[in-house]
Amino acid sequence: MAEYFLPLSMIVVLIAGIFSGYPVAFVLAGVGILFTFIGDVPLVFLNTVSSKIFSGTLTNWLMLAVPLFVFMGLMLEKSNIAKNLLLSLEKMFAQRPGGLALSVTIVGVVMAASTGIVGASVVMLGLMALPVMIKQNYSLPLAAGTICSAGTLGILIPPSIMLVLVGDILSISIGDLFMGAIIPGVMLGGLYAAYILVTTWLDPSKAPPAPKSESATTGDALMLMLKHLVAPVLLILGVLGSIVAGVATPTEAAAIGALGATILAAVMGQLTRKNLIDCVRETTLTTAMILSVAIGATVFSAIFKRVGGDYMIEDAVLSIASGPYQTLFLIMALIFVLGFFLEWIEISYVILPLFAPIIAGLDFGFGNSGITLTWFAVLVAVNLQTSFLTPPFGYALFYLRGIAPPELGISQIYRGIIPFVLIQIVGLGLCIAFPALVLWLPTIVSN
Repeated sequence: MAEYFLPLSMIVVLIAGIFSGYPVAFVLAGVGILFTFIGDVPLVFLNTVSSKIFSGTLTNWLMLAVPLFVFMGLMLEKSNIAKNLLLSLEKMFAQRPGGLALSVTIVGVVMAASTGIVGASVVMLGLMALPVMIKQNYSLPLAAGTICSAGTLGILIPPSIMLVLVGDILSISIGDLFMGAIIPGVMLGGLYAAYILVTTWLDPSKAPPAPKSESATTGDALMLMLKHLVAPVLLILGVLGSIVAGVATPTEAAAIGALGATILAAVMGQLTRKNLIDCVRETTLTTAMILSVAIGATVFSAIFKRVGGDYMIEDAVLSIASGPYQTLFLIMALIFVLGFFLEWIEISYVILPLFAPIIAGLDFGFGNSGITLTWFAVLVAVNLQTSFLTPPFGYALFYLRGIAPPELGISQIYRGIIPFVLIQIVGLGLCIAFPALVLWLPTIVSN
C-alpha cells in the first residue's frame, strides 16, 4: 500500500478540487503539476506531456469533427425542424393516452441521429412539449423523465461527440463505433417508449389524450409527419451514409453535416445573422471547454501513470475481480458511480486510458482486442449517457429545470428520471449479455 501513496493522494486531491467548484480542466492540470514536484518527477517529463498534448489533441485532425458536429446540431436546432416534427407527431398520437410523451421520445431518437447535442435537445423538447404536457394534466414526473431521457439519446446515437472522443482516446475506428452504437441507442429509445405505453395503459390519468379539437385525421397526420421527416433523414443519410459507404472520414462527414444543417436552416428561412452568430459562439464555447478538459486530463493522466497509478488501478481491479466479466462489471459500476459527480468528458479522458489496457488483455471470446475495445467503448457510452440523468449533478435535469415553470420542482424531476435510469441499466445489461447488439452492424459493414 505504501508504494501507492502518491497515486491515492492524487485521487483525494482531485476529488477535493472538483468539489471546491473550481473549473475541472484547471483542477486536473493543477493536480498533475503539483504532484510533479511532490513525486519528484523530473521536470523534463513535462516537456513530453506538452508534446503529447500538441500532437495528440491540438493537431489531431479527428478533433476537427467536434466543432463541426456541434455546429451541425446547433444549426439544426435553429431550423425548427424538430419543432415541426413534434407538432406533426403530436397530432398523429393525440387521441391515445401518452401520445405526446411517445412523440417526444420519437423526436428525441430522430434528433439524436441528427444533432448529438444534449443541452440543445433537452431545452428544445422542454420548451416545445412541457407546456402542452402540463396543459393536458400529465404527471409532472413522467413528463420530466420523458423529456430528459429523450434529450440525452443524442450523446449515444451517432453522430455523437462522445463516440468521436472515446474512439480517439482508445485509438479505435470511429466508423465502427458509430455503427456499434446505432442498435443500442435505438433500443434504448424503444425501451423508453415501451415504458410509456405500459405506464399509460395501467394508469391513463398520468398522460391523458389531447382534446379532439387538437387532433387531425390519421392520413393527414401521417403525411405531415413524413413530410417533416424528410429533412432529418436526408441529413442522417448524408453523415452516416458517407461514413458507411467509405467515401468520407468521420471528420469529412461532420463537415457534410454542418453544411447540410446550414442549407436546411436556409431552406426553412432560419439562417439569420443572429442565429448564425449564436451557433458560432456556442460552438466555440463548447469546443473550448472540451479541449480544455482534454489538455488538463492529459497532464493529470501522464503524472498519475508516472507515479504508479496505472499499476495501482490494475492491481486493485484484478484483486477484486477474478474473471473477465467480473472485471467488466466492476469497471462499469465505477463509471456509473462517477457519473453521479463528474461529466462524461472528465470520466472519458481520465478513466478510459487507465482501464483500456486491462480490458484489451482480457478474453471475452471475441479473439480480437480491437473488437473487444469497440464493444467496451459502446458499453461505456451507454453507461455515460446515464450520467446526464443521475442526481445530484445530472446536467439534463438542470437544463430542464432552467426552462421549466415553477410547478415543476427539482424533486419531481428527480422522481421522474428514476425509471429511465433503471431502463438505462437494463439496456446496458442487454448489451453486455448480447454483444451482437453492438458488434453485428460493424461486422456486417466491414464485410
